[in-house]
Amino acid sequence: DGKFFPAELIVPQGRKIRIEIRNEGKDPVEFESMELRKEKVLAPDSKSVVVIVPQQPGSYRFFDDFHPKTGQGVLVVK
Repeated sequence: DGKFFPAELIVPQGRKIRIEIRNEGKDPVEFESMELRKEKVLAPDSKSVVVIVPQQPGSYRFFDDFHPKTGQGVLVVK
Protein backbone atom coordinates (compact mmCIF):
# COMPACT_ATOMS: atom_id res chain seq x y z
CA ASP A 1 0.00 0.00 0.00
CA GLY A 2 2.84 2.41 -0.73
CA LYS A 3 4.55 2.09 2.67
CA PHE A 4 8.08 1.08 3.60
CA PHE A 5 8.44 -1.43 6.40
CA PRO A 6 10.46 -0.73 8.36
CA ALA A 7 10.45 2.97 7.53
CA GLU A 8 13.71 3.52 9.45
CA LEU A 9 16.81 1.45 8.77
CA ILE A 10 19.75 1.82 11.17
CA VAL A 11 23.09 0.62 9.79
CA PRO A 12 26.76 0.86 10.83
CA GLN A 13 29.05 3.32 9.10
CA GLY A 14 31.80 2.10 6.80
CA ARG A 15 29.93 -0.97 5.53
CA LYS A 16 28.33 -1.81 2.23
CA ILE A 17 24.60 -2.33 2.81
CA ARG A 18 22.34 -4.69 0.86
CA ILE A 19 18.65 -3.80 1.11
CA GLU A 20 16.08 -6.30 -0.16
CA ILE A 21 12.96 -4.57 -1.45
CA ARG A 22 9.68 -6.43 -1.94
CA ASN A 23 6.52 -5.04 -3.45
CA GLU A 24 3.66 -7.04 -1.98
CA GLY A 25 1.04 -4.63 -3.29
CA LYS A 26 -1.04 -4.38 -6.44
CA ASP A 27 0.56 -1.16 -7.77
CA PRO A 28 4.14 -0.36 -8.82
CA VAL A 29 6.40 1.13 -6.14
CA GLU A 30 9.72 2.93 -6.22
CA PHE A 31 12.68 3.06 -3.87
CA GLU A 32 14.38 6.39 -4.56
CA SER A 33 16.99 8.41 -2.72
CA MET A 34 18.66 11.41 -4.25
CA GLU A 35 21.15 11.55 -1.37
CA LEU A 36 22.18 7.93 -1.90
CA ARG A 37 21.87 8.18 -5.70
CA LYS A 38 19.63 5.13 -5.94
CA GLU A 39 16.40 4.51 -7.81
CA LYS A 40 14.58 1.22 -8.27
CA VAL A 41 11.04 0.64 -9.58
CA LEU A 42 9.29 -2.61 -8.73
CA ALA A 43 6.27 -4.12 -10.42
CA PRO A 44 3.49 -5.56 -8.27
CA ASP A 45 4.39 -8.81 -6.49
CA SER A 46 8.13 -8.56 -7.19
CA LYS A 47 11.39 -8.12 -5.32
CA SER A 48 14.83 -6.69 -5.95
CA VAL A 49 17.99 -5.55 -4.17
CA VAL A 50 19.62 -2.15 -3.73
CA VAL A 51 23.27 -1.99 -2.66
CA ILE A 52 24.40 1.10 -0.77
CA VAL A 53 28.12 1.88 -0.68
CA PRO A 54 29.61 2.83 2.72
CA GLN A 55 28.27 6.19 3.93
CA GLN A 56 29.30 8.74 6.53
CA PRO A 57 27.19 8.98 9.71
CA GLY A 58 23.91 10.80 9.14
CA SER A 59 20.35 10.40 7.90
CA TYR A 60 19.56 9.66 4.27
CA ARG A 61 15.97 9.99 3.13
CA PHE A 62 14.32 7.57 0.70
CA PHE A 63 10.84 7.73 -0.79
CA ASP A 64 8.32 6.27 -3.23
CA ASP A 65 7.41 8.74 -6.01
CA PHE A 66 4.25 6.73 -6.75
CA HIS A 67 3.01 7.12 -3.14
CA PRO A 68 4.44 10.45 -1.88
CA LYS A 69 2.16 10.76 1.18
CA THR A 70 2.83 7.30 2.62
CA GLY A 71 6.07 6.16 1.01
CA GLN A 72 8.69 7.86 3.19
CA GLY A 73 11.67 6.39 5.00
CA VAL A 74 15.15 7.08 6.29
CA LEU A 75 18.46 5.23 6.37
CA VAL A 76 20.37 6.18 9.54
CA VAL A 77 24.11 5.54 9.47
CA LYS A 78 25.77 5.42 12.91
